[in-house]
Amino acid sequence: MNREHVTTDGTEKTQRNRLGPMGFVLTFGVVSMLADVVYEGARSITGPFLATLGASAVMVGFITGFGEAVALVLRLGTGPLADRTRKYWPLTIAGYALTVIAVPFMALASSLWQASALVIMERFGKAVRTPARDTMLSHAGAEMGRGKAFAIHEALDQSGALLGPLLVGLMVAISGFQLGFGVLAIPGAAALVAVILLRRAAPDPARYDTKLASEPARAPGQVRVRVPLPARFWWYGAFTAVSMFGFSTFGVISYHLEVQKVMPSALIPVTYAVSMGAAALAALGSGALYDRIGLRGLLIALPLTAAVPFLSFSTTPVLVWAGAVAWGAALGIHESTLRAAVADLVPAATRGTGYGIFTAIYGVAWLAGSTIIGALYSASLTGLFIFTVTTQFVALIAFIPLLKPSPAQGPAT
Repeated sequence: MNREHVTTDGTEKTQRNRLGPMGFVLTFGVVSMLADVVYEGARSITGPFLATLGASAVMVGFITGFGEAVALVLRLGTGPLADRTRKYWPLTIAGYALTVIAVPFMALASSLWQASALVIMERFGKAVRTPARDTMLSHAGAEMGRGKAFAIHEALDQSGALLGPLLVGLMVAISGFQLGFGVLAIPGAAALVAVILLRRAAPDPARYDTKLASEPARAPGQVRVRVPLPARFWWYGAFTAVSMFGFSTFGVISYHLEVQKVMPSALIPVTYAVSMGAAALAALGSGALYDRIGLRGLLIALPLTAAVPFLSFSTTPVLVWAGAVAWGAALGIHESTLRAAVADLVPAATRGTGYGIFTAIYGVAWLAGSTIIGALYSASLTGLFIFTVTTQFVALIAFIPLLKPSPAQGPAT
């Protein structure tokens, strides 16, 4: 395990990981937890904050959807970049830095365009880091089970998403949105320190994957024979796109809670915290289910998504809280098990590219869907309900070909 080879920083030298695969996943989960305190704390009040700057429901849907699209579509470039350069750690650290810088500056935003630019900058940071980070996590999960690895990471990640909105809600109650954004500079700094320390403890996560360890070394930038992505991957992307087309961003939901005065502004982040708690539990459950029965375990996300508008766009607080649980559970499955499946659908040599393409599909669908949902919210809630249910039914039909196992994967997938 100490032979010289091309490392994840793109250099040839002897590297030794001081953490085992489980330690790596757990520690990376802590890094993501701290980062999630920052950006999920901010996301919990983005809709209401944009509303105070004069944004309409359609504009909130577009801005938050565009931010998610940036975070996902730009991985078309950052995924192949990670594959080509193997600079997984530099890309990961740079991405976290962009996020933890952008969010606290939201406290200084005084116009809609300034706030929107910072929302986009924060999401760009996610685009930079995620393919590289997920590739390293997939290496650590090679032996322990990728569903398990991504589920553990997502559960820790979502614990930060639970704490962040609670912290922000408290600050908003004390002094308004500016303090809510500003306080997030503290966990942001801690996240940067933690990821740098993790890089020192595990400089080359590729060593966790024994299959990759047996491959000959390749210098960064060396030409690799192009490996096409399989048809099954593209069909999986189509299923994901249709299902995400009917999934609202929380920005639109929180906008509704603010403008309809369903609850005090300081309580809106608490509903987001509830969503993140549900996401963490759903990630653990769906990850374990995926390792046992494969892609079929993803189907539970469809009825959850279909139920969201009936609950979250209500003016009855009890239904809104139930909607927060349903929305969070669906998101937890999307952000853990959907990602885990990609590693099993594409060749190892193009895993970063596969993640980039998959998340671009995911992001474009979410942008389009959230914009439509924002427009339908203003025009017709009945139309919004019909739109969401229809997309999830079509997604179910699109999933049927995936029930047939590929020859290489066997009946579990």
